[in-house]
Amino acid sequence: MTIPQPGKNDRQQQLEAFGRLLDVMDDLREKCPWDRKQTMETLRHLTIEETYELSDAILKGEVQEVKKEIGDIMLHLVFYARIASEQGAFDIADVLHAQCEKLIFRHPHIYGDTKADSEEEVKQNWEKLKLKEGNKSVLGGVPQSLPALIKAMRIQEKARGAGFDWDDKSQVWEKVQEELGEFGSEFNKEDITEIDRQRAAAEFGDLLFSLINFARFAGIDPEEALERTNLKFINRFQYIESEAAKDGKRIQDMSLAEMDFYWNKAKKL
Repeated sequence: MTIPQPGKNDRQQQLEAFGRLLDVMDDLREKCPWDRKQTMETLRHLTIEETYELSDAILKGEVQEVKKEIGDIMLHLVFYARIASEQGAFDIADVLHAQCEKLIFRHPHIYGDTKADSEEEVKQNWEKLKLKEGNKSVLGGVPQSLPALIKAMRIQEKARGAGFDWDDKSQVWEKVQEELGEFGSEFNKEDITEIDRQRAAAEFGDLLFSLINFARFAGIDPEEALERTNLKFINRFQYIESEAAKDGKRIQDMSLAEMDFYWNKAKKL
């Protein structure tokens, strides 16, 4: 099989590449002791790890790493389908056909007579169609195990798809200010009891939820924004450690003013 230049494969070559992956998967499952031993349960945590690695590569803009991580996840998906086929449940063709049928059903503005001229109309139609498929709640499709920040964003997006949302971002900003005041009133008491802490935690949750809502209205992905800030902090903190070491200092022994000096140098970089 001749492998062409990256990104230049035609449809037939793409199909051949997918078939090659299926062949390799068959070989691994039949001949490799480790691959033979795997189950859906043992692969689960590895798949989660691979998904986060893909996310990291995307945020860092490392295109070749994105390609690598997509391959790892693709392997896992094929692996799950292979295991299911051994159990007589389904195979990869069943998976792909079912996905195609779902996409066709949920895009009646392409495959039917429904009109949807905006992204918002598409989202609203999508949620209505999911209810027709048997979902009892618009929010029923939000995985319980999602990280809280991403879950809050998905909940808000789905509620918006059902028409439950603010009219404009000024209203959301007012809500942020309201929640900030309520959190402050609970947290800034003289003697804080355990009940006060629980109330403050509840208000802090409300504040975060409202901030995520505002970010959505402002066109900001809060998860991505926070992760970029995390990466920025890591880079700057590690710069402090590195520069301090060059000057013969340990960060643990430095004053806050000394650390701030290096921090400002890092910011300039």
